[in-house]
Amino acid sequence: MSKILFAVAALAAAMSAPAAATARPAGARVVSYSDLDLSAAAGRARLEQRIGAAVRAVCGSAAPGDLGGVRAVEQCRAATLADVSRPLIVIAAR
Repeated sequence: MSKILFAVAALAAAMSAPAAATARPAGARVVSYSDLDLSAAAGRARLEQRIGAAVRAVCGSAAPGDLGGVRAVEQCRAATLADVSRPLIVIAAR
């Protein structure tokens, strides 16, 4: 639940920031949620799926036999999710 709140808060903050401050870094993805009802479990689940898909797109994949590559992708995904979740926790704590 906190991941969802963070994603919503982070996206809302990004939408209110000046255009120069919202430039996306290379590999960044925008996750749309305007069509979702986040008060419903199904809407929150769908947002989680979209965030997961965006993380997978940013981090890519590795060949199954490439253990170093698989580990790097897993680390990328964990770090990316942590980056997405960190601001939400700060905003939700206010």
